[in-house]
Amino acid sequence: MDTQTPCSSPLTALFPTELEGFDQLAKLALDLRCSWNHATDDIWRQLDPELWALTHNPWGLLQTVSREKIRTLLADPGYRAQLDKLVKKKREAEQTPAWFQQNHPKSALNAVAYFSMEFMLSDALPIYSGGLGNVAGDQLKAANDLGVPVIGVGLLYQQGYFRQIIDQNGLQQAVYPYNDPGQLPVSPLRHANGEWLRIKLDLPGHPIWLRAWQVQVGRTKLYLLDSNDTANYAPFRAITSELYGGSADLRLMQELVLGIGGWRLLNALGIEPEVCHLNEGHASFAILERARCFMKKSGQSFAVALAATRAGNVFTTHTAVAAGFDHFAPALIEQWLGDYANLELGISISDLLALGQVDANHSSADFNMAYLAIRGSGAVNGVSALHGDVSRRLFASLFPRWPLNEIPIGHITNGVHTPSWDSASADELWTKACGKDRWLGATDELGQSIRAVSDAELWRFRTAASQTFVRYVREHLVRQMAASGTPQADMEEAQHLFDPKVLTLGFARRFATYKRPNLLLHDPARLLRILTNPERPVQLVMAGKAHPADQAGQALIKQWIDFIRQPQVRQHVIFLSDYDMLLSGHLVAGVDVWLNTPQRPWEASGTSGMKVLVNGAINLSELDGWWAEAYRPDIGWALGDGKEHGDDPNWDAIEAEALYDLLEQEVIPEFYQRDEQGIPIEWTTRMRESMAHLTPHFSTNRVVREYTELRYLPAAKAFRERAADNGALAKQIADWQQTLDQQWAGLRIDGVMARQESQQYFFSASVLLNGLAPQDVSVELYADGVDGKEALRQTMVCECLPDDSKGAYLYRLTVPASRALTNYTLRIIPCREGISTPLEVNHIVWEH
Repeated sequence: MDTQTPCSSPLTALFPTELEGFDQLAKLALDLRCSWNHATDDIWRQLDPELWALTHNPWGLLQTVSREKIRTLLADPGYRAQLDKLVKKKREAEQTPAWFQQNHPKSALNAVAYFSMEFMLSDALPIYSGGLGNVAGDQLKAANDLGVPVIGVGLLYQQGYFRQIIDQNGLQQAVYPYNDPGQLPVSPLRHANGEWLRIKLDLPGHPIWLRAWQVQVGRTKLYLLDSNDTANYAPFRAITSELYGGSADLRLMQELVLGIGGWRLLNALGIEPEVCHLNEGHASFAILERARCFMKKSGQSFAVALAATRAGNVFTTHTAVAAGFDHFAPALIEQWLGDYANLELGISISDLLALGQVDANHSSADFNMAYLAIRGSGAVNGVSALHGDVSRRLFASLFPRWPLNEIPIGHITNGVHTPSWDSASADELWTKACGKDRWLGATDELGQSIRAVSDAELWRFRTAASQTFVRYVREHLVRQMAASGTPQADMEEAQHLFDPKVLTLGFARRFATYKRPNLLLHDPARLLRILTNPERPVQLVMAGKAHPADQAGQALIKQWIDFIRQPQVRQHVIFLSDYDMLLSGHLVAGVDVWLNTPQRPWEASGTSGMKVLVNGAINLSELDGWWAEAYRPDIGWALGDGKEHGDDPNWDAIEAEALYDLLEQEVIPEFYQRDEQGIPIEWTTRMRESMAHLTPHFSTNRVVREYTELRYLPAAKAFRERAADNGALAKQIADWQQTLDQQWAGLRIDGVMARQESQQYFFSASVLLNGLAPQDVSVELYADGVDGKEALRQTMVCECLPDDSKGAYLYRLTVPASRALTNYTLRIIPCREGISTPLEVNHIVWEH
């Protein structure tokens, strides 16, 4: 693969400039900050109210309305003053020092490259599927808010993820609208001379040309690549056609484009990030390309380059099941990356494959992208506390003989970008209580401010939200019924469905069997009784897609549609098709209770329930993902016993009955129990505490600050240290790692003596280091943790150098005799300052 020559001049986007002032409109329209900061809404509404209401796409609107209309408005002094004011505010927002500049003014961090297969930023840019894109988009927005120097890297899909239609038979149909780049809020990246920036990948048989695009997200940028270049071999033009579709070959090529092409794009732009953040393993090939670029710059080997660059790589895993990781047959990797390994990285294909396989003894095993990410990163984390535990079990095979609690995977629990998910009325409520800039810095005091909001004010807010939501539900349902050929009489009936005064439950997510979207349907008759109780009725809104290849998931949708179409049900349950960002925003703003019923522990985090917090809805969820650490009895309701039960249908039945009981005995009575003013005091008390306690913590404001301080800043510092002087420190580390690999098999504990005197144990050990120095290892006394406490690890002291023919070192340690002597054992692990053990060196020797 050839390296794209870096650009020697700035890149600019070209805008139509025949209308004076149009460039200001264009800059606002192309900045996705307007998707959550609605100050610009009025200027777009004035251009075309109907089109704005349908699309909420400023750039598409500018491409559609007449130049005469734009000219007329730009000539209006009031409109022009409004525009100038907005442009000034945009400039000030981008130039004002934010949280990062204020708190870390002298850090080593200049740029974080954030790689993700999908980004959910706006319904005007449909290049996302669901949760992973939600996390990526929300974190990019929070980076803008906080001034953290993050740069997004992704793919521009010609079709993206499928759109959903429910046909007259209740079956999901998948359609793939074309994403017209001219209508999307993206700009082609061009050189100053107008030439389009294109990246070339030399793959076997045909090169791939990748076009580069830019998305503005406030002060933050997202760069996208697409393969729909006319110079490409026809099948290669479809590489970036569809998100999560196609064969294994196509998926591998997408990930080559994202990882290798994405890093080359940054080079072409003159961007040299200290940190590369891999949002899931799809972009793991960026690890290889980053190392290759370091090799070229420093003249070092691949081993040295990997030792240098991995310190600056951060990997976030979102998957809770082994089958969820992308993996490819060795032959496929050799086909597409064999020459790259040999000619560009200077390693054999077997060496490359070993980076993605369990170990050297499994050479025929598939190449796992998550394994490559772990072996090429300096920090790894899951997306909730529980998911960290799950991930340590999932990846334990990469760290044989290490205790589970020492598998080097931590967690940073996800959050959502609150300004993107609060309704207009929620924004007004929070602004009044907490101020306009509440999400731009620390959020420690927000909870106390929300606790000061009265019951009456909270209930007025929720009542208005319910009324707005019911209007939207009716409009959306009528549109989807018309699209599926529903009779006119049924559509007229739909215009009167739902009642804003009735308790509304919401369930919306991907329809997959492990998410158990049909748990409520375990006993349809009982569910119907709950819904149709004349004194305390309930209404339920459902939404979600099943992957086109997931027949079981589609069958779950069909089961709900069949239930809903019963005459006695359809007044109480609605399924809204084509679940996307726009629909999600309305759902989380309007429902009273958010349901989530996955099989524990397969919900890695779950962000949908976090979105309702700012809007005053309450969670009723399985103790899984984020809810396992968020739940308290005064802020929501919990389902399950906090244990794992797998696919046990008996347990599903138990939990379904528990869900019905919870609704009948706690949730519904609390909602309908009112005081003299008609306010449900217990409900508003619970709602207030949920908003105050949970909203700030489960926001990307907290998440991005944690990533910055716990991951990005240490990674940037470590990378700079290892990369200095053409990788001098990295070479020392690589040489040391090689020595360990060669010598480790000969290490052993030659003898251990232990005795008790009074209340102390005295340990001594004779250790053979096989040519290694004492400073290369740590000889430790180890005992498993008991009663939930951490394991005991104490370093023994090397007291004597070898004085016998075997070259044994003498180690000693004294510890309190607080546990049985047999609880203790000795072990040897590698030890070097600045090295993460066992992430970078996972050797270990235990006393036999």
